[in-house]
Amino acid sequence: MEKQEQMKQIRDELLDFKESPLYTYQKENNYFPVIGEGSCDTHILFVGEAPGENEAKQARPFCGRSGKLLDEMLVSIGLDREKVYITNLVKDRPQDNRDPTPEEIELYAPFLDRQIEIIKPEVVVMLGRLSMNYIFGKAGIKDLLLPISKMHGQLFDGEIGGRKVKLLPLYHPAVGLYNGGMKGTLFEDFKQLQQFV
Repeated sequence: MEKQEQMKQIRDELLDFKESPLYTYQKENNYFPVIGEGSCDTHILFVGEAPGENEAKQARPFCGRSGKLLDEMLVSIGLDREKVYITNLVKDRPQDNRDPTPEEIELYAPFLDRQIEIIKPEVVVMLGRLSMNYIFGKAGIKDLLLPISKMHGQLFDGEIGGRKVKLLPLYHPAVGLYNGGMKGTLFEDFKQLQQFV
């Protein structure tokens, strides 16, 4: 239960995170920070970029249309959503679904770092370029970074907190919603996770 307590501590801090430039916006819109959900004992961690409106209203990651597609991809390789942990790099919703700023990423990243330390995943799946850029830096392999269009669906070796990790950059599921032709690529890339299920 200790891991759950540590996650609750992170949640409590984020509920009162007045240092964030997003804090007032959250309060005005009745949005909540999205800490993450799933198993803290998993070996597979998914890291998105930032919550959308549905997520911020429900305080749940990937619960909108992108989440439905992510659920389909999980089912396609026989993986239960409850058996992985899903979170975001930035825990509060940026205005108008814009990308988080570098300053916001810097401010929120320590919360993700703590979650990684709690979970100690063997595999980190990055959903989108911002989480990819951050995690590759954290894993000491920033020099391998290329645009996500060249990196998606490939496994990389890194080290986080003195532990070896496999890193899998993927397009954000939203890509499959805005560009139907990309859906096949998303599902194909996802098969790389099959060996860890």
